[in-house]
Amino acid sequence: MTTLQDCQQRDAQDPLRGLRNQFSLPPGLIYMDGNSLGALPKTAAARLAEVVTQEWGVGLIRSWNSAGWFEQPQRLGDKIARLIGANPGEVVATDSTSINLYKVLYAALSIAAHDAPGRKIIVSECSNFPTDLYIAESLCKERGLRLQLVEPEEIAAALNSDVALLMLTHVNYRTGAMHDMAAITAAAHTAGALTVWDLAHSAGAVPVDLTGADADFAVGCGYKYLNGGPGAPAFVWANPRHTGRQDIDVQQPLSGWWGHAAPFAFTPGYAPAPGITRYLCGTQPILNMAALECGLDTVLAAEPLGGMAALRTKSLALTDLFIDLVAQRCAGHGLGVATPMAHALRGSQVSLTWEASGREGSGAFAIMQALIARGVIGDFRAGEPDILRFGFTPLYVGFEDVWHAIEHLRQVLETAEWTRPQFNQKSAVT
Repeated sequence: MTTLQDCQQRDAQDPLRGLRNQFSLPPGLIYMDGNSLGALPKTAAARLAEVVTQEWGVGLIRSWNSAGWFEQPQRLGDKIARLIGANPGEVVATDSTSINLYKVLYAALSIAAHDAPGRKIIVSECSNFPTDLYIAESLCKERGLRLQLVEPEEIAAALNSDVALLMLTHVNYRTGAMHDMAAITAAAHTAGALTVWDLAHSAGAVPVDLTGADADFAVGCGYKYLNGGPGAPAFVWANPRHTGRQDIDVQQPLSGWWGHAAPFAFTPGYAPAPGITRYLCGTQPILNMAALECGLDTVLAAEPLGGMAALRTKSLALTDLFIDLVAQRCAGHGLGVATPMAHALRGSQVSLTWEASGREGSGAFAIMQALIARGVIGDFRAGEPDILRFGFTPLYVGFEDVWHAIEHLRQVLETAEWTRPQFNQKSAVT
């Protein structure tokens, strides 16, 4: 049986343990929801104050040049590129994941219509994050296409000569199951389809190699594992073979002035900027960009210690420990593990199901609320079944955190604490 002392010893031997000091975390709190909102970098408050009081307050409009505001999307994009297997100049930080997804789906479908006219299907997963499906639905209605939703094991069989595009989230938001990006992209290309990958639960959490996988387009989130703060700018990547095409003008649909080849020429006609810059649209939120850069720097601080590979090693050790302790200390309470056991198929989270009185998922929301009241922050996702979701950000989650989280879970279940009325009241955000 694993003991608290075993976990404390593993923390003492952890080469990444010092990275936790980059974050402002309340004492005694066990934060396992970084897959929804990353923790606050200690540098962020001072950096935002500097932008407000000095760059805005003193520099005023001069700061677009003197403080480098105008180049922020590309500068931050280059930092993100280091985490997702892209090259400098291929990524921009901008807008939200949903908006960026609309841009790349539009561009990808324009390419497909040119290269393989007659293909009318976008394939995605039934359990893909809903906003991705909603955006795809809107484009299907606009273009007379069909969105075909399949189970993960049905993806390969669904890739036929009618498919224009395969749209997937690399790590499933509910279960934490991770796709083999390279293999699936290769299968899509063999079938003549393009690929769009959502990296919202991948970037900063698991190693990603967009270039090595030969993917076509990718988008991702800045406020989860990248620790950019609530509503942080997202990012977008396009394979250079698409942005550099000469036989077709691959434009994104939101042709705002920041994506113009010469935005300060103020000409009436739109001419897209070369490369990834064309995926910008309007004026960027400078304060949000500053906070995101602080978050990116917390992840890049792991580079001298082994980078994403080292973070991945610790992530798998943490999630293995969590799964093992659930089995050791919570046996007999109806918990199941929805996350794959195989390392190659697992992201950086563990999702639990709960079965009681023959009703799968009943009370899962209340169990999570009871844990949150105890200072163990995870989250709940409704569905079939309901999910208790725990995210593991190796930058600040330790092995002792895991032990204490499971101990609190055991107590909540053994005492039926979750049945108290206050834990069964839902708020707007669940």
